[in-house]
Amino acid sequence: MIFLHGMTVKWSKRALSSLAGITEYIEQDNPIRARTFVQEIRQKSNFLEQFQNLGRAGRVIGTRELVAHKNYILVYRVRGDEVQILEVMHTSRKFPKTL
Repeated sequence: MIFLHGMTVKWSKRALSSLAGITEYIEQDNPIRARTFVQEIRQKSNFLEQFQNLGRAGRVIGTRELVAHKNYILVYRVRGDEVQILEVMHTSRKFPKTL
């Protein structure tokens, strides 16, 4: 793990939309779990402020992947002084070639 200076974590519209969709799906069965799920995902993303190289090299060129939950991966990239969350992917989904 490489420690770098604090950076800003920004979520793309696509990643926010995916997170909202996942949350709505969970909420149908368990509203409380949906809230805690979002908290867990956000907490994991906050680690990226200080540790931009957490996780592994991404399957999409130029990205990295952080397991945020046993079934979900944050796909992100570092650009300048920002960590950009590009997508929240379920582990069973096929990864796109680009994001």
